[in-house]
Amino acid sequence: MGIIIKPIVTEKMTAQGEKLNRYGFVVSSDANKLQIKEAVEKMYNVSVVSVNTMNYAGKRKSRYTKAGMLTGRMNHFKKAYVTLAGDDKIDFYSNI
Repeated sequence: MGIIIKPIVTEKMTAQGEKLNRYGFVVSSDANKLQIKEAVEKMYNVSVVSVNTMNYAGKRKSRYTKAGMLTGRMNHFKKAYVTLAGDDKIDFYSNI
């Protein structure tokens, strides 16, 4: 399994990509900042200035159904914000 699992494509991250040249990715939970930097540079052919990471714990969820109350939790995941240098851009929609 690779370092980068999937990009985060939301309204907030799209705005940050346009203004601050910053992009978000869901990454492997055991990856460090240097590995994330190398993976993004290799995959998208850009130069990375900085990487910020954060771990999210899975929240407990419950809902009421006809069969009774169902409980569970969401998955744990790690998120990385990558800031690119200069005029580098990442286009997630280029191969749709």
